Amino acid sequence: MMCVISIRASKRLNLRAVKRLLHTPMSFIDNTPVGRILNRFTRDVDCLDSQLVENLRLFVYQVSNITGILVMCIIYLPWFAIVIPFMVLIFLLVVDYYQSSAREVKRLEAVQRSFVYSNFNEVLGGISTIKAFRSERRFLKKSDFLIDRMNEASYLVIVLQRWVSICLDSIAILLALVITLLCVTRQFDISAASVGVLLTYVLQLPGLLNGLLRAMTLGENDMNSVERIVNYATELPQEAAYRKPEMTPQEPWPSNGEVVFDNVSLSYRPGLPLVLKGVSLNIKGGEKIGICGRTGAGKSTIMSALYRLCELNEGRVLIDGVDTSKLGLYDLRRKLSIIPQDPVLFKGSIRKNLDPFGEREDEELWSALVRSGTIEAEEVEKVKNQHRDESGSSTGLHKFHLDQEVEDDGTNFSLGERQLLALTRALVRQSKILILDEATSSVDYETDAKIQSLIAQEFNRCTILCIAHRLKTILNYDRLVVLDNGTVKEFDTPRSLFCMQDTIFREMCDKSGIKAEDFPEEQP
Repeated sequence: MMCVISIRASKRLNLRAVKRLLHTPMSFIDNTPVGRILNRFTRDVDCLDSQLVENLRLFVYQVSNITGILVMCIIYLPWFAIVIPFMVLIFLLVVDYYQSSAREVKRLEAVQRSFVYSNFNEVLGGISTIKAFRSERRFLKKSDFLIDRMNEASYLVIVLQRWVSICLDSIAILLALVITLLCVTRQFDISAASVGVLLTYVLQLPGLLNGLLRAMTLGENDMNSVERIVNYATELPQEAAYRKPEMTPQEPWPSNGEVVFDNVSLSYRPGLPLVLKGVSLNIKGGEKIGICGRTGAGKSTIMSALYRLCELNEGRVLIDGVDTSKLGLYDLRRKLSIIPQDPVLFKGSIRKNLDPFGEREDEELWSALVRSGTIEAEEVEKVKNQHRDESGSSTGLHKFHLDQEVEDDGTNFSLGERQLLALTRALVRQSKILILDEATSSVDYETDAKIQSLIAQEFNRCTILCIAHRLKTILNYDRLVVLDNGTVKEFDTPRSLFCMQDTIFREMCDKSGIKAEDFPEEQP
């Protein structure tokens, strides 16, 4: 029964903690070391799953045994009852002294373990860079240092356990000596057989007391893990409501894709300076808007404001006349599509990456792959007819077959291929608003031109907001927003901004070697 209760409680706490973590603001993820989060869902969850219930079982077992032995001693030697309160008092004093130290040392060990996990995660993430700079030895030394710090605390835990074991053994042996002397000197009239039974059980007390203390201490230490998981399950800061059924907009929304920024001010966290300051923009439906500016001007923050990754300090964002701050995050985010600078792919099949919720038919997915240029139209039928081999392996499939396996972070695809899959995913979603967050900054010019051509062709009826890394990418856009220090400095057509003197855009073009002939001819 204890096992069933413990596993159910652990499962419930774990699921609640994961759900709450997934809905925390981005500021919490930015502030919290990855190792600390991993520690919660590895070591702490393992304590709940396996160690805590075992320590509870041992505690009940030891208490029952010790109680039975003491009752038996009182039955045979009634005057022995006088000793029990003193024995309990001494036991509690030793235990309190020990646990006060062990509790803090255990917490210190948990903190040091978080550093080890965090460092290990960083090394795995940057292993290629470490090898390129031949810094393996430096990171090995850092890892050894952090592990040694963790083991120092672990060693102290073991030392404390040995000390208290000696103390409790001494108490129990002294008790056994008193009972033995009482029996041998015949202070009580009991038979030899009864003395043998009594001493047989009394001599078990040293081991039982140590086992009781161990179960109590480990149980309390494991409750630290429970405390941390409960903190994640109940007290993590949360984003705004994920769903608001009463505020769900009427379909089809957005039908035009008009976006209005009305005096928007935003900071990433309370207490930090504003990143956007009084930004006001009126973007018509179907317009292609380029967003440029120097580093730190607030370009990517426009995307954060649209997706409500950070809540606005002032102002509001309207999409087709609907205030996005009043919508549930689910209704807002599912209507937007983004092709990020670092395309994200998850482990699974390409089908799962393009349509994670299974909302589209396979024909729509194949069509999107063809339109994005990942599969040629002439070979699509041939690719469709491919199947996994008898062992279930996908090695014989086309690189972009829907059943092709995607490894963690899409490491079996090149960066350009991942960008094409991100573009395909945006095509599948069929959103009226598309955000390009420096989507082509990491690919070559040829791939950049191909992606931009596909975007212009396939998203010609969508509102496009392109956060530009290369100015040449946005020269053919309808209008450009030039940001500087979080404010809108310029907002006009690319050619108009280039023709004006003393503009930030003209200065950026001059530094990039862009000339007047690089701009497309204006339509009459």
